[in-house]
Amino acid sequence: MDFNGSGGGNELHNNQFYPSEESKPLLGEMSAQQLPPPEGNNNHKAGPCSKRSLLHCSSGMRYKLLQEGDIQVCVVKHPRTFLSKLLTSKFLRRWEPHHLTLTDSSLMSATPTGYMEAPLSYSTIEDLQLLSWDNAPKYCVQLSFPGGTVLLQAANSYLRDQWFHSIQWKKKIYKYRKVLNNPSRWDVVLKEIRALVDMALTSPLQDESIHQAPLHIISTLLAENTNLSAQDHENIIVAIAPLLENNHPPPDLCEFFCKHCRERPRSMVVIEVFTPVVQRILKHNMDFGKCPRLRLFTQEYILALNELNAGMEVVKKFIHSMHGPTGQCPHPRVLPNLVAVCLAAIYSCYEEFINSRDNSPSLKEIRNGCQQQSERKPPMPLRLLRPEPPTPPQTTTLEILVELERNNNTTNTLRKAPAEGDSEPNLIDCLLVSPALNALSIQLPAHADRVLGCFALILKMLSDYDDWRPALASLLQPIPFPKESVFCFVFCNRELKYVIQRFAEDPRQEVHSCLLSVRSGKDGWFQLYSPGGVACDDDGELFASMVHILMGSCYKTKKFLLSLAENKLGPCMLLALRGNQTMVEILCLMLEYNIIENKDTQLQIISTLESTQVGLRMYEQLCDRQRELKELQRKGGPTRLTLPSKSTDADLARLLSSGSFGNLENLSLAFTNVTSACAEQLIKLPSLKQLNLWSTQFGDAGLRLLSEHLACLQVLNLCETPVTDAGLLSLSSMKSLCSLNMNSTKLTADTYEDLKVRT
Repeated sequence: MDFNGSGGGNELHNNQFYPSEESKPLLGEMSAQQLPPPEGNNNHKAGPCSKRSLLHCSSGMRYKLLQEGDIQVCVVKHPRTFLSKLLTSKFLRRWEPHHLTLTDSSLMSATPTGYMEAPLSYSTIEDLQLLSWDNAPKYCVQLSFPGGTVLLQAANSYLRDQWFHSIQWKKKIYKYRKVLNNPSRWDVVLKEIRALVDMALTSPLQDESIHQAPLHIISTLLAENTNLSAQDHENIIVAIAPLLENNHPPPDLCEFFCKHCRERPRSMVVIEVFTPVVQRILKHNMDFGKCPRLRLFTQEYILALNELNAGMEVVKKFIHSMHGPTGQCPHPRVLPNLVAVCLAAIYSCYEEFINSRDNSPSLKEIRNGCQQQSERKPPMPLRLLRPEPPTPPQTTTLEILVELERNNNTTNTLRKAPAEGDSEPNLIDCLLVSPALNALSIQLPAHADRVLGCFALILKMLSDYDDWRPALASLLQPIPFPKESVFCFVFCNRELKYVIQRFAEDPRQEVHSCLLSVRSGKDGWFQLYSPGGVACDDDGELFASMVHILMGSCYKTKKFLLSLAENKLGPCMLLALRGNQTMVEILCLMLEYNIIENKDTQLQIISTLESTQVGLRMYEQLCDRQRELKELQRKGGPTRLTLPSKSTDADLARLLSSGSFGNLENLSLAFTNVTSACAEQLIKLPSLKQLNLWSTQFGDAGLRLLSEHLACLQVLNLCETPVTDAGLLSLSSMKSLCSLNMNSTKLTADTYEDLKVRT
């Protein structure tokens, strides 16, 4: 009698080939000039991606890999000649319940007694079959070993098949792990790797470990055999490529891929095999902090693309493929992951630079002495000079001059020394430690300069996508490299400046608001690119454009003007003296809102305004507005006023300019067409206590102005206005406000509770 089982997993289902979405060309059609010439003797019968596509079992049942479970066990010890008789005898009525665990090397019971007193090693299992003949026990799996048979009886056919495929998988993985642990001939090893990959792709089991286990076995093999040839590298990468299309490579395999990218960046494997892997990482990775080698592999892959003939053009096409052809990127994780890769690459160059023994010996001495001496901070910051580097073909280093401007009072200005346990002093600390040092020559290896240039240009590319710009501005707002800012601005300032310029030109508030610091006491891009800031190299042109966009948004407030008056009054006056209209407007607002209390400073601002035609004209307009304001605020006029429906901002301004409204306490603008722009007129009413803005277009920007200027306001009706949480929170500073109507607004429950606590 023949007992034919179902056979292995390769015989259970008819397999079909389905190309994965991730395996499609990702860099587009590259011209012949962009593709690298073939390296060495690549004897591939087909391209790495076209050789074998990802296999899927398209039909039949799918099972989860079992690690443990309850099952009935029967063990029969017999010579082979009596096998068929014993399997049909009544002796099989004796069954034992066991809780079996499938370990990496054996099948063992949680209660090692009876049949399963000793673990059953996978190496002793000679055959594995399903019992399916007449009169055989139901739902049984047969495990043959020397001198006997183990029968496992499940509760139903699905569980039986699940046990069968799980044990079969564990047995084969155990075999491949032993075979590949001590390789002798690499042609045999390559065949075994291909068989292992095929087994994983055709298995009916659905579990993360089904693809990860082969990858770990292969990564261990590669880690223990570092003397492989370049051709062996490529053959192995091609063999495991189908597994990588839906799985992240393990850490050891990432190191192997990094090495290949560094040593053979122009290999076709980089384009055809690594591209879908990196795309999947960027689309699906959630935290590079948990997988730093994935980030390093992505970084090396991008640098390898940059080594192709077309260089950054290929990188640009890759970035575009990650964004997609539409105006909105469908993958939310792509941008944060790309930014993380870029910033990590920039920071790694800084670490390489600061720890390099090839740098100037004086820098080493300064760094060593920085922890022992008191630091001296000059009143004027560092002046960073980046002359055009020499461009001979054999240049291996890039020399940068960092110059420190000092004056006679520098040595008298002391700064607190770093506390014990503080991190290593940064480049600024190193330069400030010695008052005798005026300039320092910094040499950067050519490789590091290419890395900085590549990833700084990627940040520049990212800023060109409108849908990515808000998130990019938010990610860069904290300035992820504060201590290394001098280093970064020296070597990447042109690209970073372009990014900040894009933020400053974007009319969306969520973008240009990120130019400001993320919290008080911490410099933001606005401070770093202001005149005297460490990154300013254009006499304040970018600073002026940033002020212009911020003033045009909702930052025309006392708080913003006060911060400029305290920290940047000198640069503002200098730019106004040079005829910058935005800075002239800033100085006029400082005078109009009484930001400057010192009389001498006020006179100096007036002199600055009168020194240019545009300043003189705007100062005269300011004087006219002040005279009108005094007339408007003169005691007299009505105490209550209601504007007709459909009135506009211009109608309100015309009305208030027609006489005195110093006694006006109650103003109703309900059901009019006024907007936040009318706040400029409302803040001129010193006695206003009740304001009705029901069903108007008055928004957040207007609320911010009201909160700073109308300290006496007691009643405010914002029903059916477009105000949001951002504007409503500013009302918490109005201590006199006792009645606030926010019905039918975009107020959230959290903001409502916050307002209740603050007011």
